[in-house]
Amino acid sequence: MTFLPLVRIWLWISALATLAGWTLSALRCLNACGYLIFAACGFVLFLLGRKSLFGRVNAGEGRRGTLFHWKKIRSRFRHSLPFGFAILAALIFLGGALYPPTNHTALSYRTPRVLQWLAQDHWFWIHTPNYRMNNRACGFEWLSAPLLLFTKSDRLLFLLNFVPFLLLPGLIFSVFTRLGVRPRVAWHWMWLLPTGYTFVLQAGSLANDTFPTLYALAAVDFACRAWVSRRASDLALSVLSAALLTGAKASNLPLLLPWFVLFIPLLPLFFRRPLFSLGVVVLAASVSFLPTALLNVAYCGDWSGLNLERAGMNMKNPLVGIWGNAFLLLLNNLAPPFFPLASWWNQSALSILPHALVGPLVTNFENGFHQLAELPTEDWAGLGFGLTLLLLISCFYRPPKPTPNPANYPDPEFGRLRTFVLISPWIALLAFCMKSGMVTGARLISPYYPLLLPLLLRGAGHAALVRRRWWRGLALSVVLLAFPVIIMTPGRPLWPARAILSKMQTVHLAPTLVSRALKVYKVYFERSDPLANVRASLPSDLSMVGFMADGDDLDISLWRPFGKKRVEHILLNDSPAQIRRRQIRYVVVGGANLADNQVSLIDWLQRTRAEVIATNTATLKVNEGPQPWYTVRIND
Repeated sequence: MTFLPLVRIWLWISALATLAGWTLSALRCLNACGYLIFAACGFVLFLLGRKSLFGRVNAGEGRRGTLFHWKKIRSRFRHSLPFGFAILAALIFLGGALYPPTNHTALSYRTPRVLQWLAQDHWFWIHTPNYRMNNRACGFEWLSAPLLLFTKSDRLLFLLNFVPFLLLPGLIFSVFTRLGVRPRVAWHWMWLLPTGYTFVLQAGSLANDTFPTLYALAAVDFACRAWVSRRASDLALSVLSAALLTGAKASNLPLLLPWFVLFIPLLPLFFRRPLFSLGVVVLAASVSFLPTALLNVAYCGDWSGLNLERAGMNMKNPLVGIWGNAFLLLLNNLAPPFFPLASWWNQSALSILPHALVGPLVTNFENGFHQLAELPTEDWAGLGFGLTLLLLISCFYRPPKPTPNPANYPDPEFGRLRTFVLISPWIALLAFCMKSGMVTGARLISPYYPLLLPLLLRGAGHAALVRRRWWRGLALSVVLLAFPVIIMTPGRPLWPARAILSKMQTVHLAPTLVSRALKVYKVYFERSDPLANVRASLPSDLSMVGFMADGDDLDISLWRPFGKKRVEHILLNDSPAQIRRRQIRYVVVGGANLADNQVSLIDWLQRTRAEVIATNTATLKVNEGPQPWYTVRIND
């Protein structure tokens, strides 16, 4: 399997990037010099221990030492499903390369927190109303830190999602077949599953929900391999993958269960080489969620950081969490890919749905749990309508019956254990539902999807079903349905959206819908640099600027060009002495934040002895519309 060396390389890149981030932060050397020294040390250690780290090549895996078997690749992509996946991947890459990042959560806290750390040469608890800059896992951030540092740009960061996306088909096939899915069935689903909207949309963006899917699959895959090979290197990679899974997002913690079921019986094998195992454990702990959990305990008294989160994030009633999340997952995954009635639904859903359903959801979930969008976006989309419908048809048209494992495992204990591995992802999902009240669960459980499916796809019935011509037609339709989702996504449109919509607006064709669509595309077009006009009102040689706004507002414009200036956040209750002590002379003030907190701009100016030197308007979110922004100078 030519994908396996690439998976190993990506795992070690991820682990070393995370280790570098925490180590250099501890030494206060999170800078170019520190990264270069770390890279040199890492290269030497790689040369000394590459056989132990990567293991020998398994039988049948690249026997000739060739990573890319071009004849096999050409033959494979003559089939419609892999060919469709390849075209989708090309379009995703094109969108990521043509457009700057527009993912709101990345621009509001993930990229800015990295810029904060780089400006100070270490991780630190940031003085900000945006709690997410402090209490969230750092896996994606540590991968992006060296790219931001050396390129002074965020244009290449989409590759951190795109590369794992390319590796998904091979890992899916390997895991599915090792867990008892027939090879013919696994072959079809290895190409279908990555076409889920959450995967294709996030593969070209800076979202951080789908890139840990590789870690989830690799943790199970290498643990399964260790049962056959009995090699410490396979088990070490499994441990490392599991740690990286949690280091990416705390919501992935329940997904450790299937890996744990496989790993525990192999503990004697793991500890045969005590020094090697100790090194793996230390490395795994360093790249996991553990460092963030310890820092959360130190700074906010809660390892998860949930005490800082907004109301509804933490589920109050576990029973409501189970059926409520099930309802929301079905709602989001079965929503039409193009839903012109989204506005009507968002306004009417709470009144037309039964109160017995709505009441507990309102009490236990975040606000806006019922809302849908006209188009799938990376902010909320799950597997999507086509793939979810095909999966339901596949499960219910011919209910599968468990059959003996087609793979030949010499250890019969693995066969007995595999049943628990198949069930455990569903138990993990149950735990997630009991705990989470977030409205975007469909995207948050992205790493869960591939491990949930093997239990549903086992059996001879599925092997017969994928041979049916009508099923193959539906499968091809699912892939084709992903194309307009990629082409029309507001963040990276591959069609002249604004030009066509402007023309449609002049001829009064569906004016309300066209006006809404045009506004959405315009906001996304400007989102990567939403406060460019505000930045222009600041002195060009300014090295530091204050930012006083809502925790969800974007300060990314004030960092540009990266590496030239630093942004210091100011809270509404910061005293004039605190502001001056930080040597802040200019502050960008959000008018919406003042209004929401019922604070008068004049009162704040008088309290801080400041004056407005410029007033601008900017739209950061479609639903908020244009908001005032003030450029303020702090007087001595």
